[in-house]
Amino acid sequence: MAVLSMIAVNGDRLNASITRLAKIGRLPNGNICRLAFTPEDLQARYLVQQWMVEAGMAVRTDAAGNLIGTYAGQRAGAPSLATGSHIDTVPSGGEYDGTLGVLAGIEVVRVLRENNIHLNHPVEVIVFTDEESSMIGCQAMAGMVKPKDNSLAEPLERIGGNWEEIGTAKRTREDIAAFIELHVEQGAVLERSQKQIGIVQGVVGMLRQAISIMGQANHAGTTPMDSRQDALVAAAQIVLFVQAIALKMPSQPVATVGFLTVAPNAVNIVPGQVELTVDMRDLSQVCLDEMKELLDQELKAIATQTHTQITVSPILVVEPTPAAALVQQAIEKTCQQFALSYCHLPSRAGHDALEIGRFTDMGMIFVPSEAGVSHSGEEYTSPEQCIHGANVLLNTLLQLDEIYS
Repeated sequence: MAVLSMIAVNGDRLNASITRLAKIGRLPNGNICRLAFTPEDLQARYLVQQWMVEAGMAVRTDAAGNLIGTYAGQRAGAPSLATGSHIDTVPSGGEYDGTLGVLAGIEVVRVLRENNIHLNHPVEVIVFTDEESSMIGCQAMAGMVKPKDNSLAEPLERIGGNWEEIGTAKRTREDIAAFIELHVEQGAVLERSQKQIGIVQGVVGMLRQAISIMGQANHAGTTPMDSRQDALVAAAQIVLFVQAIALKMPSQPVATVGFLTVAPNAVNIVPGQVELTVDMRDLSQVCLDEMKELLDQELKAIATQTHTQITVSPILVVEPTPAAALVQQAIEKTCQQFALSYCHLPSRAGHDALEIGRFTDMGMIFVPSEAGVSHSGEEYTSPEQCIHGANVLLNTLLQLDEIYS
C-alpha cells in the first residue's frame, strides 16, 4: 500500500480530455450548452464511452440511462468502489462542473491499467443522467424515482434507457461498497481559505416553500398608513426574518428569498399581493426543522400585524446526506501523503452523491473554483488543481480498497 498510495495520474492526458469534451456543445460566446438528452449530450456520452472502453472497462447503460464503466477487480463477487459525476450542463455552463469527476474517474482507471493494478473491488465510473434537471440517474440508482411520472420515458429511450424497466437501475450496498465524487467546489471557500482540497462533510438538505401574501390593493395617496393591508410590507418583514434565522443558527445554514413578484406593481398603488419563495439549506435536519418552525410562527405574527393573509405551499423537501466518516478520513490521509492543504466543508449545492449516499457510504472531494464562479462559461479550475483532485481521488480509492476488504 505504501508504494501504491503514491502513484499519480497523467495530468496532461486528464486536462486534454477536459478540453476535448468541452468542444461538444460549445457556444459562440464560450459557454457550453450540453443539455441532457440532446444531440450534444449523446455525442458527449459516445466519446466518454469510447474512452471507457479504451481504458479497459466493460460499459453498459442501465434503465435510467446511466453510463457505467466497470474495471474488473480481483475478488469474485466483491461490491464495487464507484466514482463519477455528470456531463450534462445547464444552458450556459462551463468546462468543469460534473465533467471533472467523470474524466478523473476514467483517468484513474487508465493509470491502474497501465500499472497492471486490479484492486480487490471492481472500480465503476458512472455518468449520471440529467443531473442538472431531473436527477433521474442518481435517484433511480437510489430507488427514489416516482413511477407515475413518466415524462422522461421518451428522452430516456434516446440515450439507451427504458422507463418501463426503471426499477432495475436501483443499486444497494451489496453492489457498491462506497462512492466518491470529485467535483469543483462551485463556491469560493477553498480559494478564500487558500486550501487545495475540500473534504466534504455531506450534501445539505433543502427545504423550499412558496409563500403567498394577500393584502388589499388601494390608492397610495388616499389610504392612511394605519389602514393599509400592504402585502409588500409583510413580504419585506419575511425577507429580513429569513436572513435573521439563518444567521442565528450555530450550524451556519443558508436561507434565501430568491423569487418575488408584486401585484399590481404600480407606483401609486398599495401592493395587494406578493408571491415569494424561501430556500433553506443545511447539513442538519434538526436545524432545518427548527428554522421551518420559527418561520411558521413568524408568518402568523406578521399576518396579524399587517392585516394580511399568508399561506405556505411546499415546493421541495430533500433530506441531507452526510459523508461517511471512513471516506472522509481516507481523503484526509491522502491529502497528507501528497502534502496538499485541505479543509472540511459542506456541499451547499446538490450533487449525484446526495442520492447515492442514501444507500451506501459516500464521500466528495472538492477542488477550488476561481472566484466561486460556476454554471457559467467563466468557471475555471486550473490544470494543476484538476490534477490534485484526480490524484486524491486515485489514492483515496486505493485506501478504500483496503478499508472495505
